[in-house]
Amino acid sequence: MIKSNYLHKTVVGLFILFFILPVRAEGPDKKNFDIAKNLEILNALYKELNMFYVDSIDTEATIGRGIRAMLAGLDPYTNYIPESEREDFRTMTTGEYGGIGALIQTREKDTYISEPYEGMPAQIAGLKAGDKIISIDGKSVHGLESATVSDMLKGVANTTVKVVVERQGEKEPIKKDIIRKKIQINSVPYYGVVGENTGYIYLSSFTDKSASEVKNALLDLKNNKKIGSLILDLRENPGGILDEAVKIVNFFVPKGKEVLSTRGKVKQWDRTYKTTQEPIDTDIPLVVLVSNGSASAAEIVSGALQDLDRAVIVGDRTYGKGLVQTTRSLPYNATLKVTTSKYYIPSGRLIQAIDYSHRNADGSARAIPDSLTTAYKTANGRIVRDGGGIKPDFESKEKRKGNICYYLVRDMLTFDFATDYARKHKTIPPVEEFTLTDRDFDDFKAFVKSKDFKYDRQSERILKDLREMAEFEGYSDEAKEEFSALEKKLTHNLDHEMDTFKKDIMDILTVEIVKRYYYQKGEIMQSIKDDADIKQAVEILDNKDLYEKTLNMNGVKESDKK
Repeated sequence: MIKSNYLHKTVVGLFILFFILPVRAEGPDKKNFDIAKNLEILNALYKELNMFYVDSIDTEATIGRGIRAMLAGLDPYTNYIPESEREDFRTMTTGEYGGIGALIQTREKDTYISEPYEGMPAQIAGLKAGDKIISIDGKSVHGLESATVSDMLKGVANTTVKVVVERQGEKEPIKKDIIRKKIQINSVPYYGVVGENTGYIYLSSFTDKSASEVKNALLDLKNNKKIGSLILDLRENPGGILDEAVKIVNFFVPKGKEVLSTRGKVKQWDRTYKTTQEPIDTDIPLVVLVSNGSASAAEIVSGALQDLDRAVIVGDRTYGKGLVQTTRSLPYNATLKVTTSKYYIPSGRLIQAIDYSHRNADGSARAIPDSLTTAYKTANGRIVRDGGGIKPDFESKEKRKGNICYYLVRDMLTFDFATDYARKHKTIPPVEEFTLTDRDFDDFKAFVKSKDFKYDRQSERILKDLREMAEFEGYSDEAKEEFSALEKKLTHNLDHEMDTFKKDIMDILTVEIVKRYYYQKGEIMQSIKDDADIKQAVEILDNKDLYEKTLNMNGVKESDKK
């Protein structure tokens, strides 16, 4: 009963938080009356269910579903965060948590170490990718969800957690007493030099330390590596803290430049964000890499630098998240992350791709069509458009990997082969020198065949659908020979398909193996060895005329204009 009253107060507090509600229908504000009426109905409805429903009701689950359903009708970014999830939310914004420092994954009701972080307790204790976790502090984890196992591994720094794992090739379980510590996930897991003298910084997220990490990397590259140009990699960066994005833009543009403005329902909260510090370098040629997964703060950085004609953008059109969230405190230590405004980058454009306020008849949100977007101009007069993320100046040349690659990764075959490879090879050469051989590829093919690998071949499925449609429309007899010929050509041949996509498969395998020895830093170093986007970026930076022409309509520097 105490728990029921507790949660009852939580849901009532959640709804009442935003409104000072009138109690009479006679008031002039009909909207407030409607709010009061419906909250009263909701309160009464839950009381009736709690008292008379035939089975007992899980109060927390029932009210939680109601809250989530209400917020789901708004946008994906407005979320209710109960007290039990506040630590996870804090981890997202700070990159810090107390734990052992390892990624885990669940497979067939068991949980495995997928990647220990270099220098963190799990790696120091000797845990390896591929280890199956048997128990934590004496409790079996079989059948538990990965989130539950993660919570069991986390805890206050300097406390001990007892972990038992099974390892391929070992007869007995391995027992480890691991001392937790404060784990800091770096926003810049790697930076270095590519090409002759082009700096490269990979920024994975925007936490409260992202700007300082980028600054440190940039200064080291300038002062110690003597770089002449820079690539800032924001691909698959989901965003994060807005202020960190403004600070990063400030490294490359003068003090006092507008980076973005926010506008929402509460006009007093509208704000214009400008650069406030002296920049690090306003002249260094700069390329920003983006992808479909670059969102939010990543789009602020890439979009602002594009609007200010400060960087050339290379890659794929970004995600298109132009909404800003604010956290609001709720009763009982809960939090509401609510969309409070939209942001507009320097040209004045809003890059939000989905219109959540005007939905289709089925309730789905609408994507803003290109035909309804508006043209804006950059500082130098280049045309850019709103309504669909940041469109790059140069489209990505990275080729899509073969369909078979997706299933090899999904079915954990590349992961398991890498685990076996690391067991047989205690060391490998440095990342710069390491390559897999044709014999390694043949070993992988044999490994895949031994697992009776099957996967969804889309060409066969589409052909089957086409045959059925032709039969339905009365054309199957006329096209019988053509269908038979296609079926013969599309017959499943694993050797042929793996050989066809050998390079793609070898690339994936090499990355998976390298990170067993050199962790996340090595994984990135290997990934960028033969990266088409990085090669294109270096070519643009090495071609001064192309770089200048891209940022200036007629190839004229802004400083030369009279």
